[in-house]
Amino acid sequence: MSAAPSVSIGVALYNEEAVLPELLERLARVLDALPGTGHQVVLVDDGSADRTWAIAEGAARKDPRIVAVSLSRNFGHQAALTAVLEHVSGDVTIVMDGDLQDPPEAIPLFLEAHAAGADVVYAKRVNRKEGLLLRLSYHAFYRLVGSLASVQLPMDAGDFGLLSRRVVNELRRTKEHHRYLRGLRTWVGFRQVGIEVERSERFAGDSKYSASKLFKLAFDGIFAFSIVPLRAAAFLGAVAVALTVLFALYSLYAKLFLDRSPQGFTALILVITFVSGVLLFFLGIIGEYVGRVYEEVKGRPIYIVGKVVRNGDGS
Repeated sequence: MSAAPSVSIGVALYNEEAVLPELLERLARVLDALPGTGHQVVLVDDGSADRTWAIAEGAARKDPRIVAVSLSRNFGHQAALTAVLEHVSGDVTIVMDGDLQDPPEAIPLFLEAHAAGADVVYAKRVNRKEGLLLRLSYHAFYRLVGSLASVQLPMDAGDFGLLSRRVVNELRRTKEHHRYLRGLRTWVGFRQVGIEVERSERFAGDSKYSASKLFKLAFDGIFAFSIVPLRAAAFLGAVAVALTVLFALYSLYAKLFLDRSPQGFTALILVITFVSGVLLFFLGIIGEYVGRVYEEVKGRPIYIVGKVVRNGDGS
């Protein structure tokens, strides 16, 4: 590129008062080293219950490069990242979490890939520092979602990455409520490349993603980008019909030519119970899709902004 692009770094925060001062210091060093002008940091506080917003607001009043956005309540991680994309103004946007597991020092590597022509540069997480069970869960999650999705999602890639202005503009047009931004990022298209970034340990505090939130994210990824679960219901139904027809033919043959009728009251009960369980399971899957349609047709906003502080002024 003939001129250095302006860079917006967007960070989603939730109860990160122990991490935020260190994050701001490291982000400031990265911004100071970048060529060009017009760089900014957009901090979105997702309804924190600690001093996260107070720290973010204070930083925005001192440094004109920082924009602090407070949501009216906790809307969830993906909604906070959506708010990030709505408030950035740079030629390129770096999206990251506020726990410092994704190092800000990797940002120049993203910019190098962007300068080479990439519209999306995502971090491929390597050498994760989580426990074995959690690492295995993440490994299985990415491969499950990737195998079911209608678009080819990159493996082991989180939200940390670079988005060009045209990608940000396209993502702003997507208004779905159950958001899986790393999937939407892939769905948008354009040239996308991945670079390996070592996953750091959490700087302080505990992970804000509980097991239930991780499962919700997994379901959002599957149901937003795949109808395979619905097709699986049709496939299993077809298999059940085929097996039933075969058993009926066998029963007729046994009665007419072997002079006996198939026995097995216990087997019958087990089959009925199994089929009933399968039916209820797939009714639940259909309910997930219907519930998401219900959420969309209500037309509520994805998030509500409580306050914005930029250039030392609040609104």
